[in-house]
Amino acid sequence: MVEYINIGKIVTTQGHRGEVRVFPLTDFPERFEQMDEVIIYHNGERKTYHIEKTRRHKGFIVLKFREVPDMNAALALKGALLQVTTEQLVALPEDTYYIFEIIDLDVYTLGGEWLGKVTDVLTTGANDVYVVQEEGKRPLLIPALKSVVRNIDLDQKRMVVDLPPGLRD
Repeated sequence: MVEYINIGKIVTTQGHRGEVRVFPLTDFPERFEQMDEVIIYHNGERKTYHIEKTRRHKGFIVLKFREVPDMNAALALKGALLQVTTEQLVALPEDTYYIFEIIDLDVYTLGGEWLGKVTDVLTTGANDVYVVQEEGKRPLLIPALKSVVRNIDLDQKRMVVDLPPGLRD
């Protein structure tokens, strides 16, 4: 089964020649400059669009697609998501993970106690924070630090943590 990852969202048109303004949903916005095509997910359908031109403008990526001849056609794509398959992801350094890989991992203490599942990843200035939730309990906020997160096994969908004193209750 093919998995699709969102890398941008079309927020509006740019000019009158069919360009779209894209809010990047990736840590690698420069990837758009190397892409020839992208999958657009809109109204429940996926379609491949071919990129003719790319430029940056005020924190956005402006794209011109071959299939979008004018502003009206561009306006019809407002709200659409730009996606890639997992095979098209930018390779990450060792021990670095995409957020979608962390979500839904089962979290255990070093002693084997199950703490819940990762339900969200909060991006802060210093380090990410994993939101771990067990049904009926308050969420546990675990800092994504090597001293705390001791092991991540994506194949087993498992994370092992060494909680600092006072982090729980």
